[in-house]
Amino acid sequence: MSTSTVTIRPSREADLEAITAIYGHHVRHGTASFETESPPIEEMRRRRAELLSRGFPYLVAEADGAVLGYAYAGPYRPRAAYRDTVENSVYVHPDTIGHGIGTLLLRALIAECESLGLRQMVAVVGDNGNTASIRLHERCGFRLIGILEAVGYKHGRWLDSVLLQRTLGPGKDTPPRSRIAE
Repeated sequence: MSTSTVTIRPSREADLEAITAIYGHHVRHGTASFETESPPIEEMRRRRAELLSRGFPYLVAEADGAVLGYAYAGPYRPRAAYRDTVENSVYVHPDTIGHGIGTLLLRALIAECESLGLRQMVAVVGDNGNTASIRLHERCGFRLIGILEAVGYKHGRWLDSVLLQRTLGPGKDTPPRSRIAE
């Protein structure tokens, strides 16, 4: 698959079936998410609507009419002082893992967040064995901040959370100016 045929665009309501299927696969078979039950499409619709209502970006990668993956940014923490820091999520269709879709999505998401005036992006990668996600974030300018050991239990084993961080725009060099609703 060539990434030159992939379009990154804002997600649409019509994408939710594919988004739900992609996420469901990762919940059932992987450790990127610490959810243990796949949420139904109604819950995925609610989550997406909440992020969009607050002005956060929610993107999809598409080729030949098929959704290959999606990425979004949301609040890192609910307290007001965190309003200029976001946490990202990137999920790709299992058949497209390793084809550069995640990199396209994450780079576009970073650009969107910078255009909103956000200053920091945090990645919370489920499982320190998830080297593909860790490398993806490092390729996109994230640095390892730390590891929370054995904070989740899934698929019969304890899982770590790997924390990575990337500065957006001017970072901490100037006062905040984000346009995200609290």
